[in-house]
Amino acid sequence: MGIWEQSGHDVRLDWGGEGVAALGRECTVLVVVDVLSFSTTTDIVVGRGGRVLPVRWRDERGIARAKAAGAVIAGEAEFTLRPSSVTDIPPGTLLALPSPNGATLCEAAAETGAAVLAGCLRNASAVAAKAHELGGPIGLVAAGERWGVNIFGSGDAFGPLRPCLEDQVGAGAIAAALARLGRSLSPEAALAARSVDVDAVAGCVSGRELTGSGHGGDVALATELDVSQAAPVLNEGVLA
Repeated sequence: MGIWEQSGHDVRLDWGGEGVAALGRECTVLVVVDVLSFSTTTDIVVGRGGRVLPVRWRDERGIARAKAAGAVIAGEAEFTLRPSSVTDIPPGTLLALPSPNGATLCEAAAETGAAVLAGCLRNASAVAAKAHELGGPIGLVAAGERWGVNIFGSGDAFGPLRPCLEDQVGAGAIAAALARLGRSLSPEAALAARSVDVDAVAGCVSGRELTGSGHGGDVALATELDVSQAAPVLNEGVLA
């Protein structure tokens, strides 16, 4: 039995890049959960018929990659990483989303050879159904935050992981949906599934930070449960 891989269970849960590395050794599907805001913004874009290019850092490398793909770069026009900025995004748009959390984890997850999905509260059941359809062990990767990481930095250093309530709740909602589909949960995933408290997200550190900076609407969008049928899957570096 692989202790770190949570072997013997259909659905497993871990955190951050280290979690990707551990779960990716055995899981055939990895679901990246970054509720505030990467996964939620991705869900809205894909739900409107767009696509998302995850970009690890908004620096020269990331911008060059986005331009080479013909993508609209979040932060350069009306679209940003904030969910509320993409609610009217035109269908067919390829949006490059720089994110040191969600986008970075998508890239790392793809390197394991697993199928990669972006999950949040809005699409919890839809993502669970798609992951179940893909088969094999499923790893839920709660993104969390990184202390001291500057999104405009060089990308050469990471701060230590800071687990976040919103990603625990998002991963728990997906785990609960997978359990309803008959999948067995590891103790880590089962605990998250039993503690899905969507209302708590607004009052947690990340929720209060966004609301305090005038972005309460983004928290409201991110805490809508199962309102979307989108299940963004990473294919050739693009979520659609």
